[in-house]
Amino acid sequence: MRICLYFLLLMVLFIDTAIAQQGVHPQSATYEWPTDTLVRAKLDKWQDQKFGMIIHWGLYAVPGILESWTICSEDWIDRDSNMAYDDYKKWYWGLKKDFNPVNFNPEQWAAAGKAAGMRYLVFTTKHHDGFCMFDTKQTDFKISNGPFANNPRADVAKYVFDAFRKEGYMIGAYFSKPDWHTEYYWWPKYATANRNNNYDIHKYPWRWNKYKEFTYNQISELMNNYGAMDILWLDGGWVRPRETVNAEVLSWGAPIPEWSQDIDMPKIAAMARRSQPGLLMVDRTVHGPYENYQTPEQRIPDKQLPNPWESCMTLANNWGFVPNDQFKSPAKVIHALIEIVAKGGSLLLGIGPQADGTLPTEATERLAAIGQWMNVNGAAIYNTRTIANYQQGNIFFTRSKDAGTVYALARIKEGEALPAVIEWKGNLPKKGTKIKLLQTGQTLKWVSEGESVKVTLPAALLKTKETYPALAFAFTPAQ
Repeated sequence: MRICLYFLLLMVLFIDTAIAQQGVHPQSATYEWPTDTLVRAKLDKWQDQKFGMIIHWGLYAVPGILESWTICSEDWIDRDSNMAYDDYKKWYWGLKKDFNPVNFNPEQWAAAGKAAGMRYLVFTTKHHDGFCMFDTKQTDFKISNGPFANNPRADVAKYVFDAFRKEGYMIGAYFSKPDWHTEYYWWPKYATANRNNNYDIHKYPWRWNKYKEFTYNQISELMNNYGAMDILWLDGGWVRPRETVNAEVLSWGAPIPEWSQDIDMPKIAAMARRSQPGLLMVDRTVHGPYENYQTPEQRIPDKQLPNPWESCMTLANNWGFVPNDQFKSPAKVIHALIEIVAKGGSLLLGIGPQADGTLPTEATERLAAIGQWMNVNGAAIYNTRTIANYQQGNIFFTRSKDAGTVYALARIKEGEALPAVIEWKGNLPKKGTKIKLLQTGQTLKWVSEGESVKVTLPAALLKTKETYPALAFAFTPAQ
């Protein structure tokens, strides 16, 4: 069996290398609906929100580099340094003494997200490097034990969650299952060859039990000390029981150890839901009872999916702050959001605050521009569900939860003028109903010719010099 596994591992080195090289998680192939009625209710509420913010903020913001991954010794990682690997890790860990976000402003973050129309938050309490953005008692490797320690807001996660709660967001805590800083995961006795723990768990079970206890205690702190939580968003899908490693996981191209990395999710989930009834567990890519929604990363699924999911994508090119990063246009984000919602998902958009604790100007400007569109077209996005005929070219469709209203969202290519007529097939309006343009509230002229619908845009709209990323129309569907 080990020989077969060895050859299978060799084969997958040639599969999906692009995914592996970005550290990107793929999408689970199967889904299991939760049975807990409180979880189902919370899941339905989450599916109403559609648009969220994920914040990556940690040591990596100080030099403005790729989050955590530069300290992992895998051949796809290119460090901008000639230091020996062990020296590089010491330098990276040492950034703790330089991380002093004196302008930390979570209210700015929450306001910028609200202005964009975002309605839920996922905040990175700990990434793979193990640096904690909350006041854990399990380690001193944390924001509250350095130059920021005497700041009244040294327990960063508390103030982030509080600021976003005040603005009405659903609250999620990102937590990395692997922790490369603790010696219970990367034992200093051995070299750190890749992202996995670097010792044989079967040979040293006592050490892995220490890691399981460490992980349990940290998650318990988050679930008990930081107010009401809606989502526990667990990253690092290679930390999983061996029996869940299948062909899908192997296709990542990521190195998979021979031993299990089981952290006892049933025990963690039971504890978390005792403290936070109805909590959504998002154990990324580990399909089963603890992956309450799927999380394809930096991509949109090809087709509509029948189960809850979100695309987690970056506003710029990186999750965390990187100087001179290239930001997506507001139109590109809006186009992605429309397609995602029509396919049954939500968009979790990644923002990286600067080392001083403020958002880059480019980020706030783009969020404000996105919000201008969402403010007048949000009815076609929020609280909607899927419709069978969900796409025709650049026109996507959603419906209200009661199925009484259908929305047609026509994406306009950047730089192109509005067409005089918007046309689609199927999804026919009810005879005699009105078709309303959401952004103005105007009732539009329309005709149906067989299975086709033609909607005439107002002359005043066509004459304006303003550009529109998309137009949204509401109508009562034919029965």
